[in-house]
Amino acid sequence: MKLRIVVTLKNGVLDPQGKAIEHALGSLGFSGVGEVRVGKLIELDVADGITDTDIDAMCTKLLANTVIENYRVEKQ
Repeated sequence: MKLRIVVTLKNGVLDPQGKAIEHALGSLGFSGVGEVRVGKLIELDVADGITDTDIDAMCTKLLANTVIENYRVEKQ
């Protein structure tokens, strides 16, 4: 089974990389761009028998810093 783990910063957490991209887009002449937030996408190929509990454990123990990040699991 293929998984996509989408990790994003929680609301209210400063995103300096997003701010830098937002500023660069404006400098390049792209107007109308609002707030930019940067996250990460992790793709995993796992055994079919893996449980949701195992997936959540992987996310909370390694893939996402749950203090400042949210994550979403997409099964494919």
